[in-house]
Amino acid sequence: MLKKTQWSSRLAQRLGVLHLIILVCAALAPGLQAHPDSASVHSPTEQGTDSTEVFQLGQITVTASRNQDLTSEVGSADMKRWNTHQVSDALSLLPGIALARSGQRNETSVTVRGFDLRAVPVFMDGLPVYIPYDGNVDLARFTTYDLAMVSVQKGYSSLLYGPNALGGVINIVSRKPARELEYDASAGMISSNGYSTSGNIGGRWQQWYLQGGFGMLHRSAYRMSADFTATDKENGGMRDNSYRADKKFTFKAGWMPADGHEYVVGYSAQTGSKGNPVYTGTDENNSLFRKPRYWQWPAWNKELVYLLSKTAITGDATLKGKAYYDKFVNTIDSYDDATYTTQNKPYAFTSNYSDYTVGGGLVYENTRFSDNSLSLTVQVKSDMHREHNNGEPVRHIQDAIVYVAAEDVVSLTNTIVLVPGVAYSLQNNLRAEDLTANDEIVNFPKADAHAAINGQMAAFYNIDHANSVSLTLARKTRFATLKDRYSYRMGTAIPNPNLKPESAMNYDVTYTGNLGENLFCQASLYYSHITNVILSVSNVQPGKAQTQNAGSAEFMGFDGAIRYSPAQAITTGINCSYIRQNNLTHPSLYFIGVPSAVIRAYAIYTVLNGVRVQASTEYNSMRYSTSYGTSVPGYHVTDVMVSGRLWKNLLLEGGVRNLFDANYMISEGYPEEGRNAFVTVRIDGY
Repeated sequence: MLKKTQWSSRLAQRLGVLHLIILVCAALAPGLQAHPDSASVHSPTEQGTDSTEVFQLGQITVTASRNQDLTSEVGSADMKRWNTHQVSDALSLLPGIALARSGQRNETSVTVRGFDLRAVPVFMDGLPVYIPYDGNVDLARFTTYDLAMVSVQKGYSSLLYGPNALGGVINIVSRKPARELEYDASAGMISSNGYSTSGNIGGRWQQWYLQGGFGMLHRSAYRMSADFTATDKENGGMRDNSYRADKKFTFKAGWMPADGHEYVVGYSAQTGSKGNPVYTGTDENNSLFRKPRYWQWPAWNKELVYLLSKTAITGDATLKGKAYYDKFVNTIDSYDDATYTTQNKPYAFTSNYSDYTVGGGLVYENTRFSDNSLSLTVQVKSDMHREHNNGEPVRHIQDAIVYVAAEDVVSLTNTIVLVPGVAYSLQNNLRAEDLTANDEIVNFPKADAHAAINGQMAAFYNIDHANSVSLTLARKTRFATLKDRYSYRMGTAIPNPNLKPESAMNYDVTYTGNLGENLFCQASLYYSHITNVILSVSNVQPGKAQTQNAGSAEFMGFDGAIRYSPAQAITTGINCSYIRQNNLTHPSLYFIGVPSAVIRAYAIYTVLNGVRVQASTEYNSMRYSTSYGTSVPGYHVTDVMVSGRLWKNLLLEGGVRNLFDANYMISEGYPEEGRNAFVTVRIDGY
């Protein structure tokens, strides 16, 4: 890297050491007490309590059962316990979810029962934060240090979230202080080339509360497995151009003048930069095999400003409101070669995105009638994409979406609950500019507006206080993204402005309960039938593809979790997922990035004086990396970790990831990190 980057890295490391000293001093201060370090939110991983309070105004749940709400959750304590730095790693603790990589863009995401993030939108405190242009989001940029929990709703999800939730939703939920003063902080080293540091502080005083936090995650590079075989583009050892640096700052202020009333203003800022390791695979049909990309991302920045409110209109009616502005700034530098210093060749460029989403909505809730809770929502949002390469004029593409939905929770008896819902959404393109060969701005042909009517139904049967069964069906729609419709994909594709939305019918039956005093079980069977599937069709013109509505497909499978505690000091568990994806119209086109089977097993043993030893091992089966059949083999990865309390509220933890140094890939041509170690110091107090 450049000297400036080396200097910045040394400075950041010194700041991390300084932060560590502050942690130790704070831990030794008199009169402080530690938070419990067990799980905060019931999840298929573990169960317990935590002093971190969830920001309820940022949650949207369908609570219809005594022991489940159609949501899988990872609480803050589980994130700490497994030392997960980013949201994608936290989500991978849950069944039905597989870690995914877009190697050519160095983006980390997940799939939920086979659906990618375009069909499973990401929200933060109920506000959409997915990228306006392509509907995706790099979950590796979202750190976990300031979160209360991350929740997932699969297939059937509350209609109160908004449009495009074809396969479910992911909601990243922040904290809310519960005491006059509460705080936590951490500092850690990752192998010899990285560090993490974070801090959170908050307080509640009668009608007011404040919450703030920051976090940093830095890696100069990651080390590859010793079993990696060198290629002409990668010689092994430290992975070339694999650096990352992420910072995040959050703040919220809340006012609760009376019961049923809450008003919150919040702000979140993320800044990131990353390298993009070069393709080092063997697929000769991949254009990157002969024409590698030498990319770096000096800016991956996001800002969110929002207002949330809750007003009790009467004793049985509540009005919730939201207004938000989400900004995304992104820069890609494409260089001539692996020195990353010059931009003289035809494929070298600097690309700039400056996107934003602005929107708002109201939710009216009424519980006037006995055993009935009715919710109505109206939402509007506008997505603006602005892009240009250096030296070119700025092009604008803009959509507007209007969304209306109703959802009801009806308790027929003490044991049977129904949750019906219906929604209408309308997408209209407001602006779509193109660039000619002479660098002139022209308009794409006017695209039609698209509308969708969706509906769903859930039925819950509460067998007893600890066991329940649910049966759900949902018709969901995903509108094509701006990129789906208007991107030339660097000269390899033909735009399709009138691309229609795709739809899915999702069916699910789930059992949740306790099969004994110390045995928890959750098991689901599901089936999804997707029509008007949005796929890239090759050679529509010689050498050029086009995104089209290419027929139908089906996803089917099961996922489940078992947690067993044979003794008070021992917790064991296993999560498993299996999926089969069939492209019914074009069987020769494969769905990419989804392993058919994922199994994760773990064990936690708490010895004397609170010292905890834990281990996990995960298996992922083969998955496709291209629609024409290039694949990566299955793999096993094992992690181990030890943690314990040093003094009062000072905790020390350390461990090794990829203990056996497996040489594996999630995306073909992009080997993952080999064996790496970490050590973290934490302080929790109030």
